[in-house]
Amino acid sequence: MFAFLEAYRAGLLSRRHWLPNIISGVIVGVVALPLAMAFAIASGVKPEQGIYTAIVAGIAVSVFGGSRLQIAGPTGAFIVILADIVARHGVDGLQIATIMAGVILLLLGISRMGAVIKFIPAPVIMGFTAGIGVIIWVGQWQYFLGLPDSGGGHFHQKLWALLQSMPQLDPATAFFGFMSLALVVYAPRIKWLARIPGPLAALVAATLLQSIAGFSTVATIGSTFGEIPRGLPSFHVPDFTLSRLVELIGPAFAIAMLGAIESLLSAVVADRMAGTRHHSNQELIGQGIANVAAPLFGGFAATGAIARTATNIRNGGTSPLAGIVHALVLVLILLVLAPLASNIPLATLAAILFVVAWNMSDARHVVGMLKKAPRSDVVILLATFLLTVFTDLVVAVNIGVVMAMLHFLRRMAESVQVRLQDPQELMREFAHDGIRGLPDGMRVYTVEGPFFFGAADIVERALHDSHEDVRILLIRLRYVPYVDATGLQALEDVIARAQRNRVQVLISEPNGRVLRKMRKMGLTDRLGRKNVCATVLEAFRRAEEIGGGQA
Repeated sequence: MFAFLEAYRAGLLSRRHWLPNIISGVIVGVVALPLAMAFAIASGVKPEQGIYTAIVAGIAVSVFGGSRLQIAGPTGAFIVILADIVARHGVDGLQIATIMAGVILLLLGISRMGAVIKFIPAPVIMGFTAGIGVIIWVGQWQYFLGLPDSGGGHFHQKLWALLQSMPQLDPATAFFGFMSLALVVYAPRIKWLARIPGPLAALVAATLLQSIAGFSTVATIGSTFGEIPRGLPSFHVPDFTLSRLVELIGPAFAIAMLGAIESLLSAVVADRMAGTRHHSNQELIGQGIANVAAPLFGGFAATGAIARTATNIRNGGTSPLAGIVHALVLVLILLVLAPLASNIPLATLAAILFVVAWNMSDARHVVGMLKKAPRSDVVILLATFLLTVFTDLVVAVNIGVVMAMLHFLRRMAESVQVRLQDPQELMREFAHDGIRGLPDGMRVYTVEGPFFFGAADIVERALHDSHEDVRILLIRLRYVPYVDATGLQALEDVIARAQRNRVQVLISEPNGRVLRKMRKMGLTDRLGRKNVCATVLEAFRRAEEIGGGQA
């Protein structure tokens, strides 16, 4: 169900709730302005495209999303991917990839994959977000210090080029950078500035100073990108061709996966702060609609923004009305104040991104995990972080998830136990049923845990370790909740070896799902249906029929 409809049914759109949501929407809209422009520039597109994205995505997610508190727009997490797409395929390529990503998100939501996205392990998420933070931070040195363009290449090449060009920094630009950074960080701590968001305080102060002083060496939005157009963007459909669709399918999946993770993380944060409960599949549908719509109006990729969503909650937002008002505030700013943006120094936007990068990296949490987490999680986090920084975000996430899965499977396999049950233990267990001993030549093994491909070798080796005097082998599957094809193959190998050694195999206590899979694989026919028993008592009686009296 749409969060908008839920809010309506809950009465949160009634008139008495308008004022707090309008106030929150205005505050979030003001906070979103510098962030939208900064993210756009860092992604390789024009600053106004960031505003267009925040407007279209903000309305779409507020109306169609699964969290009534979510604020959507361009975010720092996308910068690395989007900048690479723009460098390789141009702005049109970015918009086509964004629309494709929107379709993928829609399909994920419709097919109810929202819960699956949540299974990406925390070390992987922390590793790639910290890596993105480092890339954003280093990538803004050029604008923050007025350094020459470092050119293309890998991260280490850009870093080395920037370090070599440090003697060429522009003092005036560096002054704006450090002044803006100080305002972003410390303005909210000053009593008479506490109500003004730090990014807005830095933006206004630096723009006024540049307008008055007019430093010729300080790069501004006007000197770099031209004046921001006053007015709303026109509808435009990118030029779709089959070849472009094929070459952009990889980037589209990267945008979709990162957008899904970021939006659902933001929704979870909102739930914790406000005590609400989001609908993950509907949230993906809302994000999909937003990413299909935004490029049609000059925008690019968007997702749920954790910082803006948290700001919305802290300032009294309770319904999607706040998200819609935030978008309308940006529309008003675009229509009235667009020409004033020409004197915004790029060093100020870089300072804002410095703080975004620091918050994204979550350094305290990362350091805490490195100190306290199990060694395997530390390895996964570091591997994902290093691969994000020095290779590619998509590669990093894929390898991080694979490493986490392999570690989980190893732990699951180690948890599977195969025990040779002691006759005395069995007698105590079934004393009330009149069982006084095992049939002659019988061994009883119990398998505990999921019988899957990771544990198949453990089970097979344990069951193969039988003695020459064994004539009947009972395998208890009471504590096996699940079996896969590899587990069934291992069980079939055990049965085949036992039959070659003239050992009769009995199976007892399989649950319904395991029994159905055994039948489908033909194991029950190979054993004989009488040799697959519902209970241990039934298996004992069958063993006596086969030819053994009680010991």
